[in-house]
Amino acid sequence: MNVGIIGSGGREHAICKSLKQSKKVNKIYCFPGNAGTADIATNIIIDLDNFENVKNFILENKIDLIIVGPEKPLVNGIVDYFEKYKIKVFGPNMKASQLEGSKIFTKKICKKFNIPTAKFGIFKSKTDSKKFLKNSSYPTVIKADNLASGKGVYICNDKNESDIAIDEIFNGKFGKAENLLIEEFLKGEEMSFFIISDGKNIKSFQTAQDHKRVLEGDKGKNTGGMGAYSPSRLINDDLEKKILNKIINPTLRGLSELGTKYKGFLYAGLMIIDNEPFLIEYNVRMGDPECQTILPKLKTDLAEIFLACSDEKLNEIKINWINKKSLCVVLCSKGYPDSFQKNIEIKNINNLKLDNNEYLYHAGTTKKNDKVYAIGGRVLNFVSLSDNFLNAKKKNNKNLNKLNWSNGFYRKDIGYKVID
Repeated sequence: MNVGIIGSGGREHAICKSLKQSKKVNKIYCFPGNAGTADIATNIIIDLDNFENVKNFILENKIDLIIVGPEKPLVNGIVDYFEKYKIKVFGPNMKASQLEGSKIFTKKICKKFNIPTAKFGIFKSKTDSKKFLKNSSYPTVIKADNLASGKGVYICNDKNESDIAIDEIFNGKFGKAENLLIEEFLKGEEMSFFIISDGKNIKSFQTAQDHKRVLEGDKGKNTGGMGAYSPSRLINDDLEKKILNKIINPTLRGLSELGTKYKGFLYAGLMIIDNEPFLIEYNVRMGDPECQTILPKLKTDLAEIFLACSDEKLNEIKINWINKKSLCVVLCSKGYPDSFQKNIEIKNINNLKLDNNEYLYHAGTTKKNDKVYAIGGRVLNFVSLSDNFLNAKKKNNKNLNKLNWSNGFYRKDIGYKVID
């Protein structure tokens, strides 16, 4: 079959590489892809906001299955649009995607179905928000309601920080804001928990821990993700049952009551306190860089999994995993997450030779005349599998040192909680 992947990041390159190994897949198209996908698929430069043009290309090129990587087209209804034309697509529809598109939508489901989460309030103006916080204790959490590329969450330690957060959100930093959320600060340890669903059946799809802050020691500004490791050190059978019974299943029941099924990956960002899970937020797709961290461990044919989901036959598939630890380090352009130079050549990359259980995924890259250039903030993902996290870290460091890209930087402490 022919497959199309929508997106241009490390997540999409990881999906592309996994599908390339499948005997079921003939040709892969990436919309628009990156320098990494260009080596194993056909990159198509097209306006992803123009659903009609994308649909026409899919039909003209007889693409049998579309996988939607990022959240924006999902929230904007690309699945609903494609399904009108009988195009087989993996990902949740527009209504289900509100789990990520609106944090307030998710909080209302939590309230109705008694899903454990932080106490919260919804505020419609700067004045009301600041008035409420006059009598509140710190730290407190302030969130933009809408999509914010993983950067719309503020952990505020005092009034000055909360005023800045409120002003930035209502002044349109993340798009037009009619509301914001103020939440209690939960003190525990975060974990990313993934499931895959065909609309009727669900299966767990591993755990991970990402590192959002740009600086070592989890300091500095929020980013899309500086690295991750899998599995989470927190996961155990008892906790997994609680996550499924108290959080995932009630959420899917809530969507069902709203008249919609959930098909695709669902990523629950959780806070774990004394082996009890609390929902922080949902993402309606695989995480990035968690996807790059998890997929190298997958033994089952990914194309078979996607097809089973499309046909509502996920219960007929057994998903098997390699019993290894995985660690991912993201190499970024200097200046990220603020302004950074673009179109900087990444020398040495074509000379990089990887050993077994070592992976390199492209993110913000492009290829011109066989040379690779950085065009994004997050540029490359180095991933290694090993029997322990320390060895995986050493393998990544070896490859980062070999590349020796002077215009990049990375966190040297990814996985510090699981590495002595």
